[in-house]
Amino acid sequence: MTDPKLGFELGVVSLGGSAFEGENSVYLLGLEQGATTTLVDTGVGADPTRRDLRAGLDRYGVSFGEIDRILLTHYHGDHSGLAGEIQAESGCPVFVHEADAPLVGGDPSALSDQSERLRRYIDVWGMPEDRQDELLSFLDASDVTGSRPDVTPFTAGKTFEVGNIDLEAVHMPGHTVGLTGYAFDGVDGEEVFSGDALLPYYTPNVGGADVRVEGALEAYLDTLSGIIERGFTRAWPGHRGPIVDPAGRAADIVHHHRERTERVLDVLASGPATPWEVSAELFGSLSSIHILHGPGEAFAHLEHLEAAGIVSRDGRTFERVDPDPDLDPLFPDVSGAV
Repeated sequence: MTDPKLGFELGVVSLGGSAFEGENSVYLLGLEQGATTTLVDTGVGADPTRRDLRAGLDRYGVSFGEIDRILLTHYHGDHSGLAGEIQAESGCPVFVHEADAPLVGGDPSALSDQSERLRRYIDVWGMPEDRQDELLSFLDASDVTGSRPDVTPFTAGKTFEVGNIDLEAVHMPGHTVGLTGYAFDGVDGEEVFSGDALLPYYTPNVGGADVRVEGALEAYLDTLSGIIERGFTRAWPGHRGPIVDPAGRAADIVHHHRERTERVLDVLASGPATPWEVSAELFGSLSSIHILHGPGEAFAHLEHLEAAGIVSRDGRTFERVDPDPDLDPLFPDVSGAV
């Protein structure tokens, strides 16, 4: 697509049939003569997605073998799954934030640590053993990683030149430890490829999406504050279409999490509960990936409240200790963003 607000040609490929947050959006840059052909994310390592991506790139006259560089927003398979296959055809480097790089590259120690953390947390959350078995079986059966690429790690602030624009790596943790957006100057102001840090319809999961994130809700609230402060004029998310008011969308998600925190406190008003029991009150019956995401997000909220001294924890169980808490200090003031 050629968008007068961008000042350059941007290829947008929508990949249908993806789970979780809906169809993936992959972005192709460097279509100008002599520019570095750059792909932001790749979609899952599955046959239907592979066909969709090949067909989508073909509309811009580009094949897997002609990709010069891949920039990944984070390690999840629905964003990184085809990176290894594209690299095998083109020899292109695959860049990803240093915190997520070991998982994308398949480092045995990192994968083992993540698996151990997952098993430990789903027990800490109070998940019944039969649901643990169901979740682990689902995760094994739904692996969409594909072949592992050789990865090139980077840190926040790195810039990537693409034709007449520079992409700046902006660290946006919360959904994963290393989630990174890529900011650039459009005609009407700064824009960003936001990955799953900012989505147009769903609120990105925190707590379950990456069990490595310490203080997941606090980390994500800081990311949302950063998006607002940066004043992006448009965001290009990892799923579905562009977000025309990133600050307003970020503020909406902050409000959403404050309301969810209030609901968590309402649940605890009836007595102590585990994260699994809290998630059942918040989300009802859970299946597939939501067996992980539900209690993970409940735990992220409980952990945030515990850090503020509003709830206390005894093993797997959380108890409300402040009957009339002030939640204002727990959430950024986003009144100026809406």
